[in-house]
Amino acid sequence: MKATWTTVARAGEIPLGSSKVVRLEDMPVAVFHLDDGWYAIDDVCTHDGGPVAEGQLKGCVLECPRHGATFDVKTGAALSFPAVAPVATYPVRVVGDEVQVEWS
Repeated sequence: MKATWTTVARAGEIPLGSSKVVRLEDMPVAVFHLDDGWYAIDDVCTHDGGPVAEGQLKGCVLECPRHGATFDVKTGAALSFPAVAPVATYPVRVVGDEVQVEWS
């Protein structure tokens, strides 16, 4: 299936240093606005399936609120236990005022 760019928010809806969870088909995806750009990951902790974006964001490191696993929102990498698997990431672009995630 070909990937397409899907508009998920207006740029002003996601202030710098914050995120917004959107649904793409049946998947919750967290979109982050950081100092150096926009990033998107599955909003599902790879440790226990909980909503990871409800956790605390420090720079590009997101801490899962349930058990403290940390992830790099830029790369999806699991940075600390109990998570060992990365979260999926998606390309993000801003066209005009539209924040778009590449989704297939």
